[in-house]
Amino acid sequence: MNRDDLKFDDRGLIPAIVQDASTREVLTLAYMNRESLERTIVTGETWFWSRSRNELWHKGETSGNTQKVVDLVSDCDGDAIVVLVNPAGPACHTGARSCFDLKQTENLGDLLARLFTLIESRERDRPEGSYTTYLFDKGIDKILKKVGEESAETIIAAKNEDADQFVGEVSDLIYHLLVLLVARGVNLDAVRDELAKRRKEPIE
Repeated sequence: MNRDDLKFDDRGLIPAIVQDASTREVLTLAYMNRESLERTIVTGETWFWSRSRNELWHKGETSGNTQKVVDLVSDCDGDAIVVLVNPAGPACHTGARSCFDLKQTENLGDLLARLFTLIESRERDRPEGSYTTYLFDKGIDKILKKVGEESAETIIAAKNEDADQFVGEVSDLIYHLLVLLVARGVNLDAVRDELAKRRKEPIE
């Protein structure tokens, strides 16, 4: 993003659409002036201009719900910015994850991305009482054992007529595979790219 190409309005503001970098979910719409944009770039966390208080504000300064900036992208006209972030908590002052209540079912890709991000945070922060923390604390051998167990249980469930049980076992297997990916330092983008590459190859 070239800051010189940005078009601020007559109040010196530009709308900033904040999206989750993993899921692309829209979290909030705020405004930046040149100073808050500069602070965002320098600190790597979101800063905005409050139109109601007429002052700069650092997202999460008091709540702890900061937003780590992954990228800044301007639109084709240069009069709006998309801020891709890794949120460390809710974006909305109400405590909701997003300021937008879209009332729609989350697609599988977005759900997997959010779950993967959560598992990454468990691996990093190791909160007590978390089953995911337990797996990471036990190490790769334990995680591999669980993947093996869930694979076997999925096969057994697939032989039966209980669709709900089968779906449950598939979900358990997917979760443990995500834990394994995090443990091995492989992200979902690598899996996506491999699957996309295979689609282009002839099917035999």
